[in-house]
Order: sequence, then structure tokens, then C-alpha cells
Amino acid sequence: MLKILIFPAGTEISFEIFHALKYSKFVSLFGATSVDCHAEMLFENYIKNVPFITDRNFLSDFNKILEENAIDYIYPAYDDVQLFLSRNENNLSAKILSSPLETIEICRSKKKTYNFFEGENFIPKIFESIGEVDKYPVFVKPEIGQGSQGALKINSQEDLFQNISDNPQNIICEYLAGNEFTVDCFTDFKGNLLLTVPRTRERIRNGISVRSRIFDLNPQIKKIADTLNKKLKFVGAWYFQLKEDYEGNLKLLEVSARISGTMGLTRNLGVNFPLLTIFTFNEQSVKLMLNDKKILVERAFISRYKYFNLNYDDIYIDLDDTLIIRDKVNLTLIRFLYQSVNENKKIHLLTRHRENVFDTLKKYKISSELFDTINVLNLEQKKSEFIKSQKAIFIDDSFAERLEVKSHLNISVFDVDMIESLLNYKEGD
Repeated sequence: MLKILIFPAGTEISFEIFHALKYSKFVSLFGATSVDCHAEMLFENYIKNVPFITDRNFLSDFNKILEENAIDYIYPAYDDVQLFLSRNENNLSAKILSSPLETIEICRSKKKTYNFFEGENFIPKIFESIGEVDKYPVFVKPEIGQGSQGALKINSQEDLFQNISDNPQNIICEYLAGNEFTVDCFTDFKGNLLLTVPRTRERIRNGISVRSRIFDLNPQIKKIADTLNKKLKFVGAWYFQLKEDYEGNLKLLEVSARISGTMGLTRNLGVNFPLLTIFTFNEQSVKLMLNDKKILVERAFISRYKYFNLNYDDIYIDLDDTLIIRDKVNLTLIRFLYQSVNENKKIHLLTRHRENVFDTLKKYKISSELFDTINVLNLEQKKSEFIKSQKAIFIDDSFAERLEVKSHLNISVFDVDMIESLLNYKEGD
């Protein structure tokens, strides 16, 4: 298995790489970060307090991490980190999963990108000075940046003077009024562009596309992708962003030679960009296959939880309205139960079910062997009487049942809406 270190591990880019590789039998994942972040909830091999790349001791300290963990490849998960590591690759103890340095440097600067592709009809009109602007509104954006962060629509010469005065490195370009798109691409180690997948950017938050869907590749996008791939040297996954002008012509916003956070959309149709990139760096020929289906991704913040003082060996759960809710299996709870099986914990069913409990379990295709014990209680019996371990938790939808157990045993009790806090996302999700 190849040992892959994702750095920094707390970005949306990192999370997509993690989800793409977490089940792969070919890799062992490590996540490294300089600050406390969400990666702690995901990575089994989690390395924190890594110096920032601006620290003078970064390279020596980072190499210690690489050597101590026998890392084979580094997956950069942030643009500035990708550029820094690429510039210092000869001083690192592991290879970088990245296109060549020249490509990275061009892609990191919009000015360099536009100059490199000067003369191509997909390059937007760039104004070298405020005096050249003959029509408002215009668009200004940082020379170094990603997504739409820092980009602004400017409606007057007065506002433009103020913006450029405050941000002299900003680029002034024609205003593009139409729709915006991202195009995910994959280039093999021979330089062949194997896949070009355009997707919408229907809603954007903090420069990240949070609602997107794939659409059919058209000749205009295909031609732009071919030109970019021909003139720049890419290896593995990369992407570019386009926006329509007033006439519907597509203009280039930026190019990036890395994984994007929304590449999971294509992954869920059958093309795993992060894994294929690893194969490509090993000069393995790859074949690509996409399911011919329509798909939409909707991204949102999620919450994950971590207890610091919850220790248990036994789990006692109710059946009605807990494991079975509205005549359906509670998927969150069944997932937790199988997580507990993996952790060698004991599972006990405590129920007042009126029908034959084994017939009911069979009806919902739940094996009775999932449970170490099954007890069916009458109305007079207390559930606390059947809980034999102090290192136990109790899950029941009934407040009265939870209160009774808590009062008599003082163990942790959980309603069905609390089960999410028991899930261990390092197990896969």
C-alpha cells in the first residue's frame, strides 16, 4: 500500500481526496495540518501542529514527518502549499502528486495565465490601466486567488480608482454577465487528455461551488480544454473555470492543476480523480468509465462530534420507535450498531415489543445474531434491571425509560436524535 499524506488536511480539497481514497486497498491515508480543524474527525492517521510553510524550519520538520511515517506521496490540498512544495520538491523526502512546477506557477497567477494564452479567443479582455476602460461595469479580481474570492463587479470609474488604490495587484477585465462553469479534466502521464467533464456552478459560497450538476460537453468547451492541455503540461486531475460574456461566448476565469472540492460529482459517476492521479504518477495506463446518468451535488455544512470521556463496552437499545421507526429501519442506528460490532462491543436488545420479536427482526431483515442478548419485558419490569454493566450506554426514544435508567444506574443515555454523536467517521464516512 502506498502511504499518502494530504496536506493541509482541513480544506475542502482535502476532504474530497479523503473521501475518494478512504476505501482504496492501494493506499494508506495520513492527514497533516498546522491548525485544529475538521480533519481530526476523519483521519485515523492525524498529524497536527505542522509548521506553516512560511516557517523557516518547515522543510526540516516536514521531512521528519515524511520519514517517520514512510510517506510515499504528498497530496497538496491548497494552492499556495502546492506551489511551495513544488518549488522545494528536490528537498523533500516524498514525491508530490502535482503537475510540473512551470504549470503550477502559471496557473497560480491569473496574469501569467492570461499572458501565456494571449491571443486565444477564450481570454477575456484585460485592461492594463483605468484609463483603458471604455465601458462599465468591469470586473476586478486578485492576481493570486482561487474561486471567486476577492472578485468584484465595479460600476463606476470612481469605485474602480478606489479599488485599485487599495489593491494595486488587482486585475481589471471585461465584465462577464453570463453563467459560470467548471470543467474537470484528466490527463495521463503521456499528456493525453482522457476526460473533460463540464459542470454548472449554480450556487457559490465563499468561492466554492455548493450546487452543481454535470452537463453534456460541447465543442466550444472541448476546444478550450484541448488548447489548455496542449500548451500546458498536466499530469493527472486538473480543472478550469469559464464564464459567459454578453453574447454567450465562454471566457477563461482560471486554471488549476489540482483536485477540486466538487470533483466528487464525477467520482459518483465512476471516475475517481484522486485515485487515478496516483496511478498516473506511477505511469500506469488507466481506463475511464462514466455512468450515463444525470446527477446533482448539493453541499452544506455538516456536524461531527467527538466525546472525550465516554467509555463503554455494552450497548442497550430499544426496538420500537428506536431501531424501527415508522415501519422502517433506523439507518443511523443500524450503522452505529455495525460500527460497534467492528469495535467488539456487545449489543443488547431491551424491548416491550408486543409481537414476536424474532418475527419482527426477520421482517426488517435484521439478524437476531446482531444482538448478544435479547430481552422482552412486560410493563411492570424496569429496563435498568436488565443492564448488568456499568460501562454501558442506553438508547431509547422514551424519555421515561431513559430517565429510569439514568436515575438508577447513572450511565449515559441517548435519544434517537443523539445517535449521530456516537458515529465514528474515521471508519469511513
